[in-house]
Amino acid sequence: MNPERAGRIPLLITAELPGGVLEWADALRRAHYPPDRNRLRAHVTLFHGLPPSAEDEIRRVLADLAKAPPPQARITGLMKLDGGTALAVESPETVTLHGEIAARLHGLVPLHDAQALRLHITIQNKVPLQDARALQAQLGPTIAARSFRFKAFGLYGWDEGLWNPLREFPFRGGR
Repeated sequence: MNPERAGRIPLLITAELPGGVLEWADALRRAHYPPDRNRLRAHVTLFHGLPPSAEDEIRRVLADLAKAPPPQARITGLMKLDGGTALAVESPETVTLHGEIAARLHGLVPLHDAQALRLHITIQNKVPLQDARALQAQLGPTIAARSFRFKAFGLYGWDEGLWNPLREFPFRGGR
C-alpha cells in the first residue's frame, strides 16, 4: 500500500472462506474472471467503501464480533450478475453479523452497504451478458450444495484498484 495514502483509502470488510472452499472457488475465479481484472482471491464482501477515519472503530467492532462461533454457510448454486456469475451463499448468521456491524457503525455505512445483503462469491465479472449466460448454463448443473463455516472477517484497504489486506479477525467461538 502506498504509505502516503494510508489512512485515506476506503475500507472493505469480507467474510473469509475456509481453505477447501477458498481453493475451489478461487480456481473457478481464476478460470472465468477476466485475468486483467482478477487481482483478488475468492471472497464474500460484506461492506464496501467504509470511511478510513473509522478504521480503529471498525477494528474494535470486528474483534468483538469475531469472539462468536464461525458462522455456518452454504453454497446453494449460481447467482446471475449483470455481466457476471457468482456462487450464491446462504448464511443467516452472517446476515445477522452484517446487521450488527451496520448498527455499531451507524452513520458510517454507505447506502449501498445498508441495503439487503445478497451473499455471493463472484467468479466472473464485467463480461458480455452472453458470456455470463453461457458460463451459467455450463456450470449450473455442476455446482452441488456445499456447507462450510466462514473462518474470519477480513479488513482491506481499497488503494488505486487493489485490495490490500490490513487484518484478519478469526472467529474464536466453539466449532
